[in-house]
Amino acid sequence: MNLGNSPLRRERLAFVKKGYPSCCRGRWFPLSSRNLGPCTLDGRFVRLQPLRDKHGDQLLTATSKLHWDWVLRPIRSREDVQRRIGDGLRAEERDEEYAFAVILKNEERVIGSTAYLAVVSLHKRAEIGSTWYSPDFWGTAVNPECKFLLLKHACEDWGAVRVQLATDANNVHSQHAILKLGAKFEGKLRNHGVRPDGSARDALLYSIISSEWPDVKSRLLNRIESFEEP
Repeated sequence: MNLGNSPLRRERLAFVKKGYPSCCRGRWFPLSSRNLGPCTLDGRFVRLQPLRDKHGDQLLTATSKLHWDWVLRPIRSREDVQRRIGDGLRAEERDEEYAFAVILKNEERVIGSTAYLAVVSLHKRAEIGSTWYSPDFWGTAVNPECKFLLLKHACEDWGAVRVQLATDANNVHSQHAILKLGAKFEGKLRNHGVRPDGSARDALLYSIISSEWPDVKSRLLNRIESFEEP
């Protein structure tokens, strides 16, 4: 197909001029032909790097002030860190999950983790979850920028039609943070998981679909721009 000077050709040339995303640098990919990850996503305050063994020590340090009562996969020990990294790598090989270390750029240290979960490439849907940060960075630019980077890559680079988020029905802090993104509440999944203490967990489900992304993007950019430091 000869694209001539069509809008599509101009878009592709602009894409090449700006540089490919780190996960596909060096060649052109149609949206439907490449995986969601692994990739590095770089922002103003944070960098999301594929979670690897090299992040283990700092990851464990970042967990020291956290309570894991409502988290399905708590990280309390070096063994938990190694298990999380290993599980993530195996899921990555199956194109089901892509876990990240959250790096604070001005200090080049790990302050948390997040992931794409439940990836279904055929239907262009995924979940953002397994997210946690050191409490020192709650209420800062870190969470909105992480969500912006993850959503932008999923919706604009990969062509996601749906991104979902879920949280424990008791985790009010997380529920408020998800609604603040502009995600839509879809309902409660009863007994959807088992907490570390053995109790059944109800999950609240939210989603952002492709037609909603421009509004969510604008809201996130406004929030990020309001911060001078994370």
